[in-house]
Amino acid sequence: MERRAHGADMSPVIRDAEISRTARRHNSHQRSSHDSWSGSNPVRTSMASRTPASLLRQNMTPQPWNTARLSDVSAIVGSAGRSPRLVQTPGRLLDNSVLSNLDDSAYTASFSPQRTGVFTTFDSPSFCEDMTLSAVMMREEDPGEAATMSLYQEFLKSFQKLPSSAVFDLVEEYENMCSEQVNLLKKIANRVTPGQQKFSKTAGVLWLLRQEMVTWRLIASLYRDRIQSALEDENMFEIVAPNASEKMIVGKLFERDSLVRQSQLVVDWLESIAKDDVGDFSENIEFYAKAVYWENTLHTLKQKSFLVLGSKRPLVTELDPDAPIRQKLPLDDLDREDDIRLLKYLFTLIRAGMTEEAQRLCKRCGQAWRAATLEGWKLYHDPNITKGGELQQVEGNPYRCVWKACCWRMADDELFNRYERAIYATLSGNLKQLLPVCETWEDTVWAHFRVMVDSLVEQEIRASFISSTEEDELPREYWEANWTLERVFEELQATDKKRVLEENKEHYHIVQKYIILGDVDGLMDEFSEWLSRGKNLLLGHLLRFMTHLILFFRTLGLQTKEEVSVEVLKTYIQKLVNEKQIGLIAFYVSHLPQDLGICEYAAFLENVTEPEQRHQCLELAKEAGLDVATITKKVVENTRRKNGGEFAHHDFTPALDSGTNEDDRAKIDVIDWLVFDPAQRAEALKQSNAIMRTFLASKKHEAAKEVFGKIPQDSIAEIYSQWEEQGMDSALPAEDDNAIREHLCIRAYLEAHEAFNEWFRHMNSPPQKPGLVEHASFTEKVAYEHKEKKYEMEYSTWKNQLDVLTADVKEKIYNVLLFVDGGWMVDVRDDAEEDPERKHQMELLRSLCLPMMCFLLLTVLHNTEQYQDCLRLAEVISSENQKLYKVFSKPELKKLLQKLRESSLMLLDSQLDPLGYENQP
Repeated sequence: MERRAHGADMSPVIRDAEISRTARRHNSHQRSSHDSWSGSNPVRTSMASRTPASLLRQNMTPQPWNTARLSDVSAIVGSAGRSPRLVQTPGRLLDNSVLSNLDDSAYTASFSPQRTGVFTTFDSPSFCEDMTLSAVMMREEDPGEAATMSLYQEFLKSFQKLPSSAVFDLVEEYENMCSEQVNLLKKIANRVTPGQQKFSKTAGVLWLLRQEMVTWRLIASLYRDRIQSALEDENMFEIVAPNASEKMIVGKLFERDSLVRQSQLVVDWLESIAKDDVGDFSENIEFYAKAVYWENTLHTLKQKSFLVLGSKRPLVTELDPDAPIRQKLPLDDLDREDDIRLLKYLFTLIRAGMTEEAQRLCKRCGQAWRAATLEGWKLYHDPNITKGGELQQVEGNPYRCVWKACCWRMADDELFNRYERAIYATLSGNLKQLLPVCETWEDTVWAHFRVMVDSLVEQEIRASFISSTEEDELPREYWEANWTLERVFEELQATDKKRVLEENKEHYHIVQKYIILGDVDGLMDEFSEWLSRGKNLLLGHLLRFMTHLILFFRTLGLQTKEEVSVEVLKTYIQKLVNEKQIGLIAFYVSHLPQDLGICEYAAFLENVTEPEQRHQCLELAKEAGLDVATITKKVVENTRRKNGGEFAHHDFTPALDSGTNEDDRAKIDVIDWLVFDPAQRAEALKQSNAIMRTFLASKKHEAAKEVFGKIPQDSIAEIYSQWEEQGMDSALPAEDDNAIREHLCIRAYLEAHEAFNEWFRHMNSPPQKPGLVEHASFTEKVAYEHKEKKYEMEYSTWKNQLDVLTADVKEKIYNVLLFVDGGWMVDVRDDAEEDPERKHQMELLRSLCLPMMCFLLLTVLHNTEQYQDCLRLAEVISSENQKLYKVFSKPELKKLLQKLRESSLMLLDSQLDPLGYENQP
């Protein structure tokens, strides 16, 4: 009773990956001598139609078929078996050996506390590292997301590092990276207080990454087989010999039939997932480790003490394995509960493909007979029939058909425990009795695929042998089942289990479904539906998986729906932009169509303001193969057209400048994108000219000057130099030539405007003449005389400076008004590509700025009493050489004539004629 109290509430322990590592290491050491293939195909008749011709051109060298690799074809259809193509499927076991070779000591050592690391010393480096990690993560708002942010960068590095021919190495690396993060999150989750909201998010990230990990595992397994199948000759498989054994028949079946082979790969995959979660049975093994089974019942029978114990319920009187069923009498309550628990553990091991471990557990619990019942599934093979020479050992069960029919009947017998029935239902392909213990999506899919493989194998054997009797036959429902991949998932949709129905809708299970079906288009439709529900609802890790899955398909040459693929990539790129993953964006943009990629990256760069980050983004774009010149041009165009408004006629008030707002500042700074690369100097001129045109039209001269200052002074020389380096002896392209001329026009205008502003400030800040109060004292008069002398000196200096500034502003304004070769803002090359918008703006600027220059010059001349020069300006305006009069509107001409009239009046007051000449007698 003391033993019972210790284990009364024990249940199968679900351990994490850290605890199971020892067991996996032990099994992987045994597996190292075995080799096989991996892969999958959707259905046996549609493989060729779903494999694009581009697969045949992939630079891959598949491993050739080799019948020697089928070391034990019996293992193909057994719990511990695997498809002959399975390569490095996680959790794969070695082929089952005979029962006499089961080693108890090895099994105990595998799960001992000393090997599993249950007793960890607190001074170990790994422990200190984990504690430091936990302390850091505890401070995070969402430690799960924070701890796994490195995956974004790691996935990109892996993709860039491995060549396209190593695509399956890449997928395995994806799986390993997810596995490392899963282990990390488990450590975080195990060291926190339950119930905290932020750690519930961590649990969600943990689940997502675990599902992603096993999905990459499935993809590697199935698509490796699909590619190899596409590369192989359909007629390369030999016909089975007439005297072939069951093992040989099934081996050939797996070689030629992709449906069977790939269905077994799905079984292998689901069992590997279960194996990752299998409990550590070491304590329970010790609990059951008795030489005699049903010891409590045996003790009671020996004592013959039914009445003493106060029990009126009779027990079995015999202790052979069939006694409880044959006599229809129970065991002792303790033995019955122990049996129920043991059977649940056994099914858990078989579900994980660990039949050998299940047999060892039976032996340690004193139930070697039960271990023997798990041995009968092995396919029969007598090598002495086909090979001469020395006699070899016969393999498998020659009466397997009898054994299987018995397993089916036991699974149907309600007198057996549900888990015992499920065990034998697994071995006999009895789906009806297997499903009741399958609670999850993975369990249910495993049950269907396990039974499907079993049924297809048995149908192949039956077609080759006509030796079964009525007693050996399985029910008709077993033989007549028409299994297809689609049917499996149809039955999952029709299940009455609420949990399975809910899990059918989970993102990764939907992906796994379509991967198994090989239906890429269907998967793309699902992606489209997810995006349509709301892009913000998709977590970053799921978007990363979707993106890299699409890149995987593209690497294989599989056709995906372009519009969906592009939308997934765009959504992921936006996610990276929002999370400021600057180093990753360019690579994913490079997988968009070129025009769209230019727009997407340009939109991203618009919000990058730091000079160092801008340079980094351009370098990353070059590395990714993006068209940097077009992108930077797009950035500038997008920015300068935001809130641009329209050209408007401004007044002629000689204000110093209009204000510069935030939008103007963005347009000024955006020119920096074009000056990083000297090869873009011509484009920099064109774009800066366009921005300055808008500033000049709105009278924002200071903003225009800042833009002008962004252009390196050697830009024009650089443009000519680059043209010569290209070996061109002809003139510059018309667009570049016109851009240079426009740049010079704007410079002349800005210099003239700056000269006027400086003149205007100086003109309005003359020295103040001192004054003398009435009845001033002698001292005040002396002081006044000193001030007056100082004023005269200051006035003389001011007047001289004013004369210099006046001459300078006159010269610079005339440089604008009399600009060479056709006039200011007039192209000299008419063979350039027509740009209506630019042409319109330049014409409008002439009508806006040239009249203003004239009025500014009149202001300067009138205020400096150069009235005759005012009238000479009229000659310049009316000249047919420049035709400046055409840029004046009627009100402006009227105003100009009024100004000229005022100058003539001043000349008349000076005893001169109206044109400024001396009056003739």
